[in-house]
Amino acid sequence: MFLKPDCIPCILNMSLNYLRKLPVSEEQVNRIYSDILSLRPLRGEMWNITSPQVIEPIMKKIMTAVGSNDPFAAEKRKQNQKMLALYPKLQKIVRSAEQPLRKAAHLAILGNAIDVMMKGGAADIRKIIEAQLAHPLQKNVFEMFEKKIRDSDCILYVGDNAGEIVLDRLFIETIKEQHDTDITFVVRSMPTLNDETLKVAEQEGMINLIHVVENGIDGPVPGTLLDRCSRDVNEIFQKADLIISKGGGNFDTLDELPEKHKSKISYLLLSKCQPYATFFGVALQRPILHNVQALHIKG
Repeated sequence: MFLKPDCIPCILNMSLNYLRKLPVSEEQVNRIYSDILSLRPLRGEMWNITSPQVIEPIMKKIMTAVGSNDPFAAEKRKQNQKMLALYPKLQKIVRSAEQPLRKAAHLAILGNAIDVMMKGGAADIRKIIEAQLAHPLQKNVFEMFEKKIRDSDCILYVGDNAGEIVLDRLFIETIKEQHDTDITFVVRSMPTLNDETLKVAEQEGMINLIHVVENGIDGPVPGTLLDRCSRDVNEIFQKADLIISKGGGNFDTLDELPEKHKSKISYLLLSKCQPYATFFGVALQRPILHNVQALHIKG
């Protein structure tokens, strides 16, 4: 999905929220923010670009200003620790469910709430889970997704945020308990926002469960630009029977692929903004499971 007018204030607010978390002076904040405001997409001069592509130069400015290539490492550790503490309880919820795979998928989607781009910063995941479990995934959509999992020998799972990865792990464990399929989990090569990296996957234990690879993108892009990913990731993308894409950044970038490349994708995310709510036809802050092949291919 290309940039919408709604994205501009969202990105600007995110940038300011991030700057306020860092040990920088008010003078530095003013200077960095002025640089951010000079970006053409944020002045309404470029619309054929995705939000993750706009955020990349913003992250570079922030990294340069603070002298760190991972300025939010502490925040990511905190998010992982919080979710790991909840993991036993969440595991019990899944294992006691009438349909464990459906419940695990639902929780994985709700994990997308752990995102500093949302108003108020990182969400209280307990409150999100309690509130959103009352809005079940559509039965027919989930059944099609489950069939895609069942029919897949190879799955490529594109991860999103730290903390969220704990719920991705629970979902992947549930898949592997029920289906004999090879799963590869993709993380960012370069830190950006609070997104998952190989280090985050190590902290959380994902690397002990399945094959984890970096996407190979040589910049702090909070999305998946396939033409900038490594050859290995592109080969797995072509080989995979199913691509599970988590979060808004991955949706924004993968949705701009040609239709023939998107037929294997299932998107898992929350409708955090009006453009998503409109595109997917749901209310704000609702869990989204969207099978491209079933719902989006044009005749």
